[in-house]
Amino acid sequence: MFIYPDIDPIAISIGPLAIRWYGLMYLGGFLLGWLGARSRARRADSPISPERVDDLVFYVAIGVIAGGRFGYMLFYGFGAIIADPLSIFRIWEGGMSFHGGLIGVLIAMGLFARKVEQPYFAITDFIAPWVAPGLGLGRIGNFINGELWGATTRADAFWAVIVDGVPRHATQLYEAFLEGLVLLIVLWGFSRRTRPIMAVSGLFLFFYGVFRIAIEFVRLPDLHLNPDAAGYLAFGWLTMGQVLSLPMVVIGIAFFWWSYRHPRYVERTTT
Repeated sequence: MFIYPDIDPIAISIGPLAIRWYGLMYLGGFLLGWLGARSRARRADSPISPERVDDLVFYVAIGVIAGGRFGYMLFYGFGAIIADPLSIFRIWEGGMSFHGGLIGVLIAMGLFARKVEQPYFAITDFIAPWVAPGLGLGRIGNFINGELWGATTRADAFWAVIVDGVPRHATQLYEAFLEGLVLLIVLWGFSRRTRPIMAVSGLFLFFYGVFRIAIEFVRLPDLHLNPDAAGYLAFGWLTMGQVLSLPMVVIGIAFFWWSYRHPRYVERTTT
């Protein structure tokens, strides 16, 4: 076990300008995604050319930020929208949702696929492995901010993190490892060979959903969603994260099965 240090959320401060660690994590995620996508785009089976990667990352960034914020307010802070509709634009107050960000990216990829005249799932397959580094770094940002802690655990457990005198699961680090590193290794390894369109996207949805559902069992839910049940939606263990992740598992399996049942492949392109 170790004691959670008091980490300043501001990484760099220059006069009135404050750069937060969380923002740097997002920047690092986009940078790693850009580098990975540039490398992947050099392959003969790439749906886009390396020159198009810059545009793709821009679309992804807009989808992540707009979708992540809107999704958080819709899934976790709907009451705040009703009370103050303008609160959805106050991103600096915190609050981003992965599931909302995913929806935002899926919409953005639809627009991008139309622009480059490629099949929609060819684009989502292309980008899927490079979403993982951003997910991992984002969870490290949550850890630095001291948010999204897990439930209490044994004080003598090697995994325990002492937060304000209470031993807890560091679920942010669990997610950084599974959703960031492990997911990247699985998707990168699987996509090294040419796969049917939709297969990589299906694998991403399946593994992310499984990882998230598992970690939610030791992660504290959002108390305000159901204060009378400590934030759980039902049964004393069901969380909003699990409700939103279960369809990902089901859809992921369906995509993977369909991709091999009706295989299509990306044609070489210079788009």
